Amino acid sequence: LTAYDLEELKTWASRVLEKLSTLAGIVDVNSDQMTNGKQVFVMIDRDAAARLGVSPAMIDDTLYSAFGQRQIATMYTALNQYHVVMEVAPKYWQRPETLKDIYLFSTNNKQVPLSVVTTSNVSNTLLLVNHQGQFPAVTISFNLLSGYSLGHAVDMITHALEEIKAPATIKGSFQGTAQAFQKSLTSQPLLILAALVAVYIVLGILYESTIHPITILSTLPSAGIGAMIALMITRTDLSIIAVIGIILLIGIVKKNAIMMIDFALALERNRHKSSIASIYEACLLRFRPIMMTTMAAILSALLLALGSGVGSELRKPLGISIIGGLIFSQLLTLYTTPVIYLSMERVSAWLNQRRKKQPTSLSAA
Repeated sequence: LTAYDLEELKTWASRVLEKLSTLAGIVDVNSDQMTNGKQVFVMIDRDAAARLGVSPAMIDDTLYSAFGQRQIATMYTALNQYHVVMEVAPKYWQRPETLKDIYLFSTNNKQVPLSVVTTSNVSNTLLLVNHQGQFPAVTISFNLLSGYSLGHAVDMITHALEEIKAPATIKGSFQGTAQAFQKSLTSQPLLILAALVAVYIVLGILYESTIHPITILSTLPSAGIGAMIALMITRTDLSIIAVIGIILLIGIVKKNAIMMIDFALALERNRHKSSIASIYEACLLRFRPIMMTTMAAILSALLLALGSGVGSELRKPLGISIIGGLIFSQLLTLYTTPVIYLSMERVSAWLNQRRKKQPTSLSAA
């Protein structure tokens, strides 16, 4: 939390801290705001000081000599020099009653107790004022109970700040892990879209086709759904690591369709077989390599999902998402890929016929 006014920040930080302590799933709510310090205000009775011959400058100098860093001399030795600082004994620093033991010299060289010409008031104050940029700031930290995700906590905190109706001068922003989570959410759609575009361009160049890359990419939704189902079954949060696993599936899952479609296109172009015969033979001959590569990937990810020890909480979501996506996509793509391939072949043939008819109609015109 940041604000322009320190007192306003102090007031609203305690309210936000109290509100977050009531949210379900959020524990260990703490603040770095230290408000239990003590300060003493010394107020001068100018009438009494003038009557006794004590000026405000004398009071200020005396207090600085007692509690400040007034240098009164310098001691020189053969190797070094030492500054002599005058102050009261350290045992008197911790109690405001010391002010009653301080005496002043008036203009007529008489000693006047400080308590006669001043009054003091003890109050709370901040021991430390943190800053974020150029503004005073307060950091409120929290932990999560098991079963609660960071995304859910971020939504609850944002809603809680709206409920207490903090003024516009109080600015709240997430830091640390929560900030990294928010940044990842904003960049993930663009990252996935860029990955899909890159894959489409590479496959289009490889197969010299604008249609069949779509056939290969059609296997990806089933992988994402399978990863989400696996995370739900194991009650694992959709963390950044789990999202990385889903992105990895973009490169792993499409190899099933590549094995079949690459073989089918080779038969169709080189042996001039029909689309149905080509994809049928591709499904039969490429079934074993597809199963072998899928099982190799699943067994390698199984070690991540079942591993324990230091850092296992980071590796488990990665393994679970990969296993779930591979199993679910394997069950579907063996059946859906041939169907989509034949549908795309019909679309490609229809587009080719449209292109052939257009020059004929133009020449006749």
